[in-house]
Amino acid sequence: MIQKWHKKKSQLPLIAIIIFIFILLTIFLNEKRFQQIHIKDFDDKKTFSFKSTDSVNAAVLDRFTTCNSTIKYKGQKAGWDLRLPKSDKQREQKDSCDLFSGRWVFDNTSYPLYNESDCPYMSDQLACHKHGRPDLDYQYWRWQPHGCNLNRWNATEIWNKLRGKRLMLVGDSLNRGQWISMLCLLESVIPAEKKSITPNAHLTIFRAEEYNATIEFQWAPLLVESNSDDPVNHRLDERIMRPDSVLRHSSEWEHADILIFNSYLWWRQGPVKLLWSKEKNGVCEEADSLEAMELAMDAWANWIGSNVDPVKKKVFFVTMSPTHLWSREWEEGTEGNCYNEKTPIEDEKYWGSGSDLPTMGMVDKVLNKLKSQVSVINITQLSEYRKDGHPSIYRKFWDTRTEEQLANPASYSDCIHWCLPGVPDVWNELLFHFL
Repeated sequence: MIQKWHKKKSQLPLIAIIIFIFILLTIFLNEKRFQQIHIKDFDDKKTFSFKSTDSVNAAVLDRFTTCNSTIKYKGQKAGWDLRLPKSDKQREQKDSCDLFSGRWVFDNTSYPLYNESDCPYMSDQLACHKHGRPDLDYQYWRWQPHGCNLNRWNATEIWNKLRGKRLMLVGDSLNRGQWISMLCLLESVIPAEKKSITPNAHLTIFRAEEYNATIEFQWAPLLVESNSDDPVNHRLDERIMRPDSVLRHSSEWEHADILIFNSYLWWRQGPVKLLWSKEKNGVCEEADSLEAMELAMDAWANWIGSNVDPVKKKVFFVTMSPTHLWSREWEEGTEGNCYNEKTPIEDEKYWGSGSDLPTMGMVDKVLNKLKSQVSVINITQLSEYRKDGHPSIYRKFWDTRTEEQLANPASYSDCIHWCLPGVPDVWNELLFHFL
């Protein structure tokens, strides 16, 4: 018996070594799994993977970030390894009628859906009547699809759909305009003591207690992390982004039930500096806007592909909002812009330079990879017709206008954003039609 006991005791160090090796192997394999995550493509029941390149060690970009030096973009990608099904099947139109094809009909009986002065969340950038616009016709146009109708607006019905949910719009000032439109469309049926809003911040939240629901806006003009992510102080001489990191923004996306993204306007402002997460010496690459936007869209798409189950989370992408900077595009021989325009364009084939076809093609290519995980709200063509819908000079400007500008209103007209009530209300009607 004594000999047997000593024999067992002598095996203990060997067993301990085996257990220790097993633990090390487990840690190593788990670390590899963290770098190579396998998830399902919900359409075709196949597996794809991506490599995470978000770096916790990379310095956070802010408006004080600078490039130590800049070189030309070398064409590198973020390292995503997105293996999608080989099927060429495109996104399917869920509705038998194309709601995005139609015309604008003057309707001063049903529209506007709210009054500018009654909405407590109205922005001075979008309150055109308050800032002196003499005509109100821009508020009375209704979007009429060919061969069908949009659902009649019902704020209470919408709130019931949003009960217990977080709805979040993510993007630039155009998406913020859509968010303000949404608040104006929905807030009137919520008692004053049952609604609240947080101060303007990276994430601004409107809360409706009665429905345990929130409608939120996140400022993320490039979708990926950038030095322009401050919701107020973001006008900088150079734009720097991390093409391989959405971590700053996506930490909020994962908690939302409904996400509405946009991205376009900020890519129309010239070259973009790329500062990769792994770059330690502050060396930036400079890419043209289309190359940079495609990198950002790829990073966004990989987050969607790895985190969105379309049964549990609804994701929408709003296509580009057009500008009306050159009146010669809709009226040959003129040299103005949207200033003093009072009626929509009637030519259904009209397409202005404010809507860039190569960008649309790139975005469509990215969205088609995601298939049923993202629904598209195609606002571009219907908004193209609305040369009359911009604030032009009838908004609050943060800088004082010069005498030269005042003498030539078209020189400082805002032909990018939209008056409210107005065009963004229709964007939201379309959005809620698909909810």
